[in-house]
Amino acid sequence: MSGQEPMRGLLVDFGGVLTSNVFDSFRAGCEAEGLPADAFVELFRDRDGEARRALRQVETGEIDEARFEELLGPMLGVENHAGLVDRLFAGMRADRPMVDAVRAAKAAGIRTGLISNSVGAGRYDRSTFPELFDGVVISAEVGLHKPQAEIYELGCERVGLAPEQCVFVDDLRENCTGAEATGMTAVLHRAAETTLPELERLLGVALRQGV
Repeated sequence: MSGQEPMRGLLVDFGGVLTSNVFDSFRAGCEAEGLPADAFVELFRDRDGEARRALRQVETGEIDEARFEELLGPMLGVENHAGLVDRLFAGMRADRPMVDAVRAAKAAGIRTGLISNSVGAGRYDRSTFPELFDGVVISAEVGLHKPQAEIYELGCERVGLAPEQCVFVDDLRENCTGAEATGMTAVLHRAAETTLPELERLLGVALRQGV
């Protein structure tokens, strides 16, 4: 960032940034249900469709995960809908380099935060939150969802910084675009190998051991 001050805040998505690829998990989950690998993702292609409306309702806390499963099962053709979301998310694992990088940023004095669209608010290991984050925004708890401007603004407020002082990392382009519209600098995440060097450049701190 030649000629510019480093960013002072790092805000990140959860699934697909601090975890392994969520779409790989969805594909494996669908195949385990005897469905085409992309059946779950294909449901949400239509932005005005029934599946997308149900997703937004669960993300903002209008319905709970159990009700979302009741709606989702028939759309996918899955009779045993109880626990369906768990089965679709079962393949997700922590992305250790990314988690360690957030911890390193916080230790270096960067203000860190989480902004996550949730399929129910209970799908997190909150015991790790104090060591990782200065502020947390989970969509179902605040009635907002990415890419609404207000959820990014709330995330910045909770880490005590203006949007222009913060970097946001997400694995979905539309969520990065939403963050940029508020004045944040966004990094579209594909892998730690490419994201972490860019974050080190933007934040001006080392986030990888031995580098």
